[in-house]
Amino acid sequence: MSTETQSGSGISGDDSLEAAHEKNRRVRRVLFGCAAVTVVTTAAIFLVLFDNAASYFFGARISEVLFGGDSIVRTVTFTEFGTGTRWAPDHATPAHGVLPIVWGTLAITIGAGLVSIPIGTATALYLSEYASSGTRNRLKPILEILAGIPTIVYGYFAVSFLTPVLVDGIATFLVNPAGRGLDSVSHIAPGLLEPLASGMMDASVGRYSMLAGILVVGTMTIPMVSSISEDAMQAVPDDLRNGAYALGATKYQVSTRIVLPAAVSGIFASYILALSRAIGETMAVTMAAGFNANLTANPFDEIMTMTAYLVSMARGTSAVGTVEYQSLFAVGLLLFLMTLSMNLLNDRLKRRFQEEYR
Repeated sequence: MSTETQSGSGISGDDSLEAAHEKNRRVRRVLFGCAAVTVVTTAAIFLVLFDNAASYFFGARISEVLFGGDSIVRTVTFTEFGTGTRWAPDHATPAHGVLPIVWGTLAITIGAGLVSIPIGTATALYLSEYASSGTRNRLKPILEILAGIPTIVYGYFAVSFLTPVLVDGIATFLVNPAGRGLDSVSHIAPGLLEPLASGMMDASVGRYSMLAGILVVGTMTIPMVSSISEDAMQAVPDDLRNGAYALGATKYQVSTRIVLPAAVSGIFASYILALSRAIGETMAVTMAAGFNANLTANPFDEIMTMTAYLVSMARGTSAVGTVEYQSLFAVGLLLFLMTLSMNLLNDRLKRRFQEEYR
């Protein structure tokens, strides 16, 4: 009797274990399928961009050449595309130099980083090391709300406030003849700032400007920098802080010499993600910076970013299959590669500076 009972129990247990293993295998296959969807989607986006961008340069898509027998006709050279200083594919006299809109994208991205990185890092340091728990609990949701505001709302904020108030105010201060701004500096160092001053005085601030785009995108990316950086600082073990305090370190020394270096991996990740967001931003920067593909260093001039060109071209009247229409895919592919490079740099920095605590 006892032997049969034990044998029956063993068989029942084996069946339960096998059922659990089968369930785990099914769950693993479902999760693998979800992960595979993201990989396949990314690969499909790249292939579509690459296939259509080939038509911009060679007059036919790669799929048409391989399977349709179409011939290759050089329409736009890589030299013209990469080094030209005029971008107007849909103009009566077309030009295919992508540098103006690449410069506009980089100017907005770098300028936004100069705004969001210092402010976001300082905010994260305050929330992590200086703010009380009640203050942190109140301020952190506000940052999350800022991150969730639609980008077009930021665009209207730039049009209604940043440009008419801040940008016009800065321009007025710089060219004011009442002994302020560039004029006051020119008395101290004659001839030093004439080129910059003359450029700013000749340009009137219109509805769009590079500076407005920098300010609005910088404001948008502050919550991303501060939130991710604060999470990285909170993950630093308190033993490191307590050890530094035991050696007589001040709050400032602990914050800057212990917490920041220990959380540098997550902080760098927030920087790269913020810059990637700035590169791909569309509506806000379009409404703030404008649609003029202008290769200029004057912050009060109108410029065009790569995303703004995609928006303006997508709503245009260019016929499908024309060179100007296929330029959408060439610019999109270049933007994709820039964003991919930023993500690869993010992964490299994380592996390089990541700290493990046990």
